[in-house]
Amino acid sequence: MTIPGPYLLYLGDARDEISVKTSRGVAVFRPDLSLGEYRRTSDAVTLGLPQMSFAAAASAGAKTLILGVANAGGVLGDEAVEDVVEALEAGLNVAAGLHDRLQANPKIRAAADRTGRQLFDVREPPASLRVGAGVPRAGRRLLTVGTDCSVGKMYTTLALARALAERGVPADFRATGQTGILVAGAGMPVDAVVADFISGSVEMISPARHDGGWDLIEGQGSLFHPSYAGVSLGLLHGAQPDAIVLCHEPGRASMRGLPGRGLPELQACLDANLAAARLTNPDVIAVGVALNTSKLDAAAARDVCAATSEALGLPCQDPFSMGVDLIIDRLNECFGLSTPQANTGR
Repeated sequence: MTIPGPYLLYLGDARDEISVKTSRGVAVFRPDLSLGEYRRTSDAVTLGLPQMSFAAAASAGAKTLILGVANAGGVLGDEAVEDVVEALEAGLNVAAGLHDRLQANPKIRAAADRTGRQLFDVREPPASLRVGAGVPRAGRRLLTVGTDCSVGKMYTTLALARALAERGVPADFRATGQTGILVAGAGMPVDAVVADFISGSVEMISPARHDGGWDLIEGQGSLFHPSYAGVSLGLLHGAQPDAIVLCHEPGRASMRGLPGRGLPELQACLDANLAAARLTNPDVIAVGVALNTSKLDAAAARDVCAATSEALGLPCQDPFSMGVDLIIDRLNECFGLSTPQANTGR
C-alpha cells in the first residue's frame, strides 16, 4: 500500500515509551515524512517533534495520521476512535496497525465516507496466503530473534540491512510487523496471519533470490513468551534463516505484559532458536547479539556488550548507539559477502 505523506504521528496519552514504538520507529527511520506529533496531554511521552493539532497538521501539509500506539491485543479505545474521527474531519487520512481495524469501526467508517478520506489498516494480511513448504530456496536470509517482545528486533534488522547496502551488498529489509511495514511501505503482518499460514507468509515475502544478496527478516515476539511464541516459531520456519542475531534488553525485569515472568538466559534462548530453525535450515548459525542499552550510560553499555560477547563467543553491539559493523564482519567471515560484481547466488 502507498500511504500519503508527510505524517502526523499519534501518541495519545501514552506514558509508556514502548507503547509508542510504532510512532517512534517511523520518526527514527522516516524523519523525512514525520512532520509532527499529536499528544492528548502535556505529560504524555514525546518524540521531540513539533506538537500539532489535527487541523494545524493538515494546514502544514500533513496527509496522514499514523496511529502509532500499541497495547495488549491491539485494541482501538474510545478516545482513539474520537481522535481518528476528528483527524478525518480535519482533512487527514488515517493509518493504523492495530488488530482492531479502522475499517470495521462504524463511527470511523462513516467519518471516512463523509469526508472522502482514506483508511489504511496495515495489519490486514493478503487473502492469497499459502501454507509453508519448507523447501530450500536460493539466496541468503538473516532473521532477528529475541528474548522478549520490544527488545529491538526491527531496529537491528534495519541497521543490518543498511550496513550491508553501504558495503555494496544487495540487501532488503523484510517487514513483518506494523512499524516495519509503515517504515518500509510493504511487508507481512505475521501476527495477524492464521497460524497455519505463518511460515508460508514469510516464504512469500522472502522468495528465492539469485543476486548474491541477503534478505534481512524482522523478527517478532520470542520463543520464550507464552503469548507470542507461536508467531516466533512460524517466522523461524518460514524464514529458513542462514544466520540469526539475538536481540535483548539488559536489565529488563520481566516479560513484556507478564509481570513476574523473567526473561530467559541468553545462551538458552540462542540454543532454542537455533534448534527450532534447523527444521527448515540445518546449517543455520548465530552471527551476533544486539543489545538495547538505551537505559545504560555509555560505559555500562560497553561493559555489558563486552561481557556478552565473551560469554557467547559472538560479536555484541547496540545497533542504535554503536552500529553493527562487528556483526557484519562476522557475517562476512562465515558466508563471504557477495557484491553485484561477484554474484554467485546459492
